[in-house]
Amino acid sequence: MQHERAGGPAGPEDLVDVARLVTAYYALRPDPDDPAQRVAFGTSGHRGSSLAAAFNEDHIAATSQAICEYRAGQGTDGPLFLGADTHALSEPARVTALEVFAANGVTVLIDSADGYTPTPAVSHAILTHNRGRTTGLADGVVVTPSHNPPADGGFKYNPPSGGPAGSDATGWIQDRANDIIRGGLKDVRRIPYARALAAPGTGRYDFLGTYVADLPNVLDLDAIRAAGVRIGADPLGGASVAYWGRIAEEHRLDLTVVNPLTDPTWRFMTLDWDGKIRMDCSSPHAMASLIRQRDRFDIATGNDADADRHGIVTPDAGLMNPNHYLATAIGYLYAHRERWPAAAGVGKTLVSSAMIDRVAADLKRELVEVPVGFKWFVDGLAGGGLGFGARSRPGPPSCAATARCGPPTRTASPWRCSPPRSPPSPAGRLRRTTPP
Repeated sequence: MQHERAGGPAGPEDLVDVARLVTAYYALRPDPDDPAQRVAFGTSGHRGSSLAAAFNEDHIAATSQAICEYRAGQGTDGPLFLGADTHALSEPARVTALEVFAANGVTVLIDSADGYTPTPAVSHAILTHNRGRTTGLADGVVVTPSHNPPADGGFKYNPPSGGPAGSDATGWIQDRANDIIRGGLKDVRRIPYARALAAPGTGRYDFLGTYVADLPNVLDLDAIRAAGVRIGADPLGGASVAYWGRIAEEHRLDLTVVNPLTDPTWRFMTLDWDGKIRMDCSSPHAMASLIRQRDRFDIATGNDADADRHGIVTPDAGLMNPNHYLATAIGYLYAHRERWPAAAGVGKTLVSSAMIDRVAADLKRELVEVPVGFKWFVDGLAGGGLGFGARSRPGPPSCAATARCGPPTRTASPWRCSPPRSPPSPAGRLRRTTPP
């Protein structure tokens, strides 16, 4: 049932106590016998609140140690790119992770300006490093609970493919992390933060500048500029806040950052359907502020906290149905990207619209349906079996789409990369429809 204040402004009673939240991160210890307090990777990463002893220092220390052991077992010995979003628990968790990674001798690259780092920027960094390589491959970690409420924290691992880790990887990491917690963290190697920052393997990387500079190689920004499209971008208080402004400045676009504020309480948000603060760009309630400004722009977009999802707002439609956008984008891209492999199929999640099926059939492209979760597209996009991965969530409109690199186009990431080392998606999880 919809909350009576859904779509309305947040009030003081809706705000998280940041000091209490961060204190709980350090003070509470998870009970390894309580399933709700164990490390548990969902579609992308581990998520929980420190107040519920579900996202605490022990979880992150153990998970970081497990990642060190996993990447060593996979032969991943290049740099690990470490990013974080604007949630209150992201910075403490980032510090814990760096202390463990540095103690294990991992080469870790953190943001050169100590800024927030969207997931697509971390993916781009991984793939840029790995392009043309077969050894010394990079991977990454993004500290984010995505669109979820301010009291949550999250921790995601991206293997050398650049995308979300598959179930084999996340299952191994979570099981090992839980074993480490049960063992009292005795297997965790860790050094103080000051030493971790000064460690020989800790370096700096310009996530923002590198990402923004590479955009003209995949998007026809000259055409956008020449058309004079008025663009609105609402980071919803998330990690993309500095990126949209830099994109507008460097590429001379008519782009306005609608709300440049960051605040770990997200006091400027409108409440979601259930009366909670949630940075869900799929929700017309969470996006109400941007929807009210839709006549200012030809097109506007909102991102979740780590910018791996977007919602599109137009003057006539308000918050656009993602399946309409996805079907249109697929039809356009496959018709105009002549250098894309002829055998590249169209990927969609099982809950996405049958409109995509019809577009794929009209294009005479194989349709590959996968479970919900963008990780199921990663191997196909990286290896060339897919040209486009379309994920829309069940329920309200939501969109996360990635297209294969080609002559200028694409949404965010991933860039073309070397074949991943992580295990491929199980064939039994896929449904393929071959065109006649």
